Amino acid sequence: SVVMIFVKGISGYLGHSYALIADATESGADILSSGLLWLGLRIAIKEPDEEHPYGHGKAEPLAAIAVSLFLIGAAVWIAYHSINFIGTPHALPKSFTLWILLIVIGIKETLFRYVLSVGNKINSHAVKADAQHHRSDAITSVAAFIGISIALIGGKGYEGADDWAALVASALIFYNAIVILRPALSEIMDAAPSNEIVEKVKNLAGSVSEVKGIEKCFVRKMGFDYHVDIHIEVDGQLSVTEGHRIAHLVKDVLLESKLRVTNVLVHVEPFNS
Repeated sequence: SVVMIFVKGISGYLGHSYALIADATESGADILSSGLLWLGLRIAIKEPDEEHPYGHGKAEPLAAIAVSLFLIGAAVWIAYHSINFIGTPHALPKSFTLWILLIVIGIKETLFRYVLSVGNKINSHAVKADAQHHRSDAITSVAAFIGISIALIGGKGYEGADDWAALVASALIFYNAIVILRPALSEIMDAAPSNEIVEKVKNLAGSVSEVKGIEKCFVRKMGFDYHVDIHIEVDGQLSVTEGHRIAHLVKDVLLESKLRVTNVLVHVEPFNS
């Protein structure tokens, strides 16, 4: 991203393309947001301590929020300057900028796919947000490519196509920022994950033969993992010791599953047929 700032910025200046300069600005936001992401993930993986008995996982969605805010800032900055440039006479962009953009699009799309695969693997909103940042960079470059192409084909009088492309790119970047922001805010507010996750937890708990039913099940995401509060129903005639044993069986089933559950609180309810 550091290399791309210089490549796109210098190429945009020499090639009279504000869309390419705007693209360089987006890459600058990329670096800042990735730095915050790295810091957030470093904090998120720390072990629980006395002050943070549930761990430091909230640092991960906070990092995703920071990334989205940088994207919003970049979008507003690009839009503001695009509007100013649309009404300002300037030279046509140079054709060599198209080759620069093709290379940039290829690199950024590759980075997007790689980072997204990592984000999905570790179940991290922040890493997936950073992947979207790479995708928004590629989108900006595509818009710049289209705008410069129109300007070069149309010739004199079409110089503003480059600036309109930057404006369209800013709108797409803003949209991506909101897409990133919403799930991160939901996680900060302890919103429930997808019904699919909750149903899998219920099914796993219900697979313990002594469990007669699931009365309540609450799941929340903490960093990369999930915390579960679940109320199970067991035979009301069982002893406290037996109820405790069954609760531990449920806890073990969930902790040993592939759902990345790291904390389980089981409450036992009597079941009377």
